[in-house]
Amino acid sequence: MIVVLRPDATKKQIDHIIKRVKELGLKPHVSRGVERTIIGLIGPEDVLRVTPLEVFPGVEKVMPVLKEYKLVSREFQKEDTVVKIDGGIKIGGNRIIVMAGPCAVEKKDLLLEIGKKVKEAGATVLRAGAFKPRTSPYSFQGLGEKGLKYLHEVGKRLGMATITEVMDASQIPLVAKYADILQIGARNMQNFNLLKEVGRAKKPVVLKRGMSSTIKEWLMSAEYILANGNFNVILCERGIRTFEDMTRNTLDVVAISVVKQLSHLPVIVDPSHATGKWGLVSAASKAAVAAGCDGLMVEVHTKPEEALSDGAQSLVPDNFSELMQQLRVLSKAIGRTI
Repeated sequence: MIVVLRPDATKKQIDHIIKRVKELGLKPHVSRGVERTIIGLIGPEDVLRVTPLEVFPGVEKVMPVLKEYKLVSREFQKEDTVVKIDGGIKIGGNRIIVMAGPCAVEKKDLLLEIGKKVKEAGATVLRAGAFKPRTSPYSFQGLGEKGLKYLHEVGKRLGMATITEVMDASQIPLVAKYADILQIGARNMQNFNLLKEVGRAKKPVVLKRGMSSTIKEWLMSAEYILANGNFNVILCERGIRTFEDMTRNTLDVVAISVVKQLSHLPVIVDPSHATGKWGLVSAASKAAVAAGCDGLMVEVHTKPEEALSDGAQSLVPDNFSELMQQLRVLSKAIGRTI
């Protein structure tokens, strides 16, 4: 249910409405837009029959939200959400944000070397995994807390925000201590306990689409995070599993536009995991930008052939720099910057 307030609604009136809906057992979420302030109500809507909120001072109208994903929907918030990251970075605005770095933290000196290269090329967020979910139990699993410390130190030294994956609810305090953005990987998109906890953590979250998940399921997973108080959510399209085996996954470019019609949350794209082949990353990145994404997450490594994880899909710094130059031209053509 959405309570639309009058433009002249006072703070006292808003506070009174919030107090009353809490007494009714509903959870209120206030969204202040450019023209209107609205209050989204989560909980059994039939309780509103006890007290029709239309009669309260400051209320213009009360409307049901037809979508199952209520807080995520455009019905709840018409304006695009802009997620603010430490360092003045905004995801969801006119500027397309690029996150880049190795798949995994391997050595601090190597991470610093790669970080310098991607920052020089124009990336503003350093990405690298400290905990690595792998298909094989015998593959490199990441450096854990040591890797988090390396990522934090390199990010601070370079003046870059950092993002890394959190795999379990018990890891959230540790990862949040070192990283600016928490990433929920494709395999954990429907790990609902984890989603609830990152919702309570209040740190910006990148939620990757599950490899076999529909757009609705993806948005419902985001709803878990928002419903627990965290509206700083960024959706990430990273390719889905289809019958096609020429690429690692199938990049669903149209999903960018579909999600932007349905939701106010920013959408970024991971062309590295979507294609699985470094030679396809450039084309996938351009397609994503042309389709209206708000950012990219690209894997870069100075020696992909020696990478401990996903070397085949990693760009070398020179190729990444060339891609960034091409994306600047493309983004300008569509009225944006990168």
